[in-house]
Amino acid sequence: MYEWNYIVQEIIDYVEKHLAEDITLDELAKRIGYSKFYCSAQFHRIAGIPFRNYLAGRRLYAATIATRDTDLPIVDIALEYGYSSQGALTRAFRDAYGCTPAAYRKNPVPIPMSIRKDILTSSHYIQKGEIVMSETALTKPEVWFEYIPAHKFVGLYLPEGKGFWDMENRGDYEQLEGILESMVPFQHPVVWSHHAGWFYRDGRKGYFYGTGVPEDYSGVIPDGFEVHDIPASYYLVFGHPKFDYLRDNGEVMSRVERLVWSFDPETLGYTWNEEECQDYQRHMWDDRGYQVLRPVKKK
Repeated sequence: MYEWNYIVQEIIDYVEKHLAEDITLDELAKRIGYSKFYCSAQFHRIAGIPFRNYLAGRRLYAATIATRDTDLPIVDIALEYGYSSQGALTRAFRDAYGCTPAAYRKNPVPIPMSIRKDILTSSHYIQKGEIVMSETALTKPEVWFEYIPAHKFVGLYLPEGKGFWDMENRGDYEQLEGILESMVPFQHPVVWSHHAGWFYRDGRKGYFYGTGVPEDYSGVIPDGFEVHDIPASYYLVFGHPKFDYLRDNGEVMSRVERLVWSFDPETLGYTWNEEECQDYQRHMWDDRGYQVLRPVKKK
């Protein structure tokens, strides 16, 4: 049922490894064993974007990162990533971002970069009968304290949002991801990994997605984003160590969140501090694992 999800993911993975090479759909179709036209139609159906546009977006992403993070001449970057000239890269920059590469290098403001797509989820493996829960997924979550300094948080806030799926279902989700990826140079060194979480407003709980920046950040705020000053606070961290996302994600998240929302901080002499701060998620399954952080203060 999901054969083409796997094939399209293989195409995406191949593209990521060969962005600086001459990639054609003819070549990829021959590797897969289908016609170019059929591959093109299936890629568009599953990825939601024509292959040519996806490849162009990812090449522009790579050129944008090189423009921002290196001192290489822009003409060299253009030729490295398949542009015929510096002028061709400049036209692509203007069309996508409204500025030239040289202007962006001098002032790297948030821009909607084209992010890598991931087609496969654990549901595809479940359908194939390949999911077997690992021992890691059965690990009991741990609880510990962590201090987070004062910072600003720049993000999209959904008053009616319940979780990540509400953000993912937005039509502009991929643009949001691209903007956040472009903000990497501005991120707070401690809070950079807290991309999402829950906030409380007028007695109601909502969901946000964004990035932490230093307390003195005065840069551009992307359209539709809010910026909030978050005071310093101690947090209770509810965490599970790193795990296999495709096999264990659902079980790990469920175990952590059952503990998070039922925990009584008064047993430790604290109360929640969510009227001043906000709850954070760290979803880094191949590094820190899954963590939810709730702010606390002495009772």
